[in-house]
Amino acid sequence: METKRDFLKKMSLLTFGGMVAGSVAPAVASNKNSTPAAGKKVIGLQIYSLGKELTDNVPDGMKKIKEIGYSNLELAGYGNRKMGQYEVEAYKKIVDDSGLKITSSHVNPPERKYTKENVAGIAEFWKKAVEDHVKLGVKYLVQPGLPNIETHDDAKIVCEVYNSAGEIAKAAGIKWGYHNHNMEFKRIMSDAEKAQAPSPSDFWRPKGDILYDLLLTGTDPNLVFFEMDVYWTVMGQADPLDYFEKYPTRFPLLHIKDRLVLGQSGMMNFENIFNKAYANGLSEYYVEIEKTKAGMTQFEGVKGCFDYLNNASFVK
Repeated sequence: METKRDFLKKMSLLTFGGMVAGSVAPAVASNKNSTPAAGKKVIGLQIYSLGKELTDNVPDGMKKIKEIGYSNLELAGYGNRKMGQYEVEAYKKIVDDSGLKITSSHVNPPERKYTKENVAGIAEFWKKAVEDHVKLGVKYLVQPGLPNIETHDDAKIVCEVYNSAGEIAKAAGIKWGYHNHNMEFKRIMSDAEKAQAPSPSDFWRPKGDILYDLLLTGTDPNLVFFEMDVYWTVMGQADPLDYFEKYPTRFPLLHIKDRLVLGQSGMMNFENIFNKAYANGLSEYYVEIEKTKAGMTQFEGVKGCFDYLNNASFVK
């Protein structure tokens, strides 16, 4: 059976920078010959990247983000109609005062299992969330959490809920989308497929439909977009370039992420990713970093990511 390591080696010709065991030196993705681009690049940051280093002192943290060079923010932490401890209007003022701009926000409804009985309640949640995010001035509202999906019927209900959320957001002038992790690349089998005895061909042609594809094909492109997290797509043993080719209009936003600081793992070919995304009409992208090297603060990691992108010739 193909292992994740075998998959990564095979995919190096398309998306990856040529990963060598034990090496952290980037290959294609290293951009060693690039020079800093002229002018200021508009680089976004998902504030989840900073955790308590930001939430312990939001006004000071926002100033630090601006000083690093970031322009746009994607929020995380909305709940109970507030941003952390702040009313949404107060939070927006802090961001505005720092010189940053809020363009997107990650929000999850409280329900993890969608049923015919609770879809109306989920719609009410999105109505309130949209109302609050109009005050925050966002262009995009993104759900980053995958509901419980085990069957095709589950996927159908989820797509209906996503379309409904998209309609609610669109009426307020906001675009609604979904952000993936790696779980979306599992396969969903029908009852007939589950009942079939395994065969040698299952190794080459696995049974079932990829969940991510069910979400892409089951939602209305006029109501629902997808914010691809390129790192988690790779961890799901999928190639971002394949999805950009197959669904060229569905990914206006990206999460740009690596194992640690951008460009240091050698496994992500960001040049290919950016080139194809720009060709498809990329609107915005946000850096996200979940952890850093030992001894490095999250702010230091975020700065390293900014420097990598700001010095990359393939980033506009």
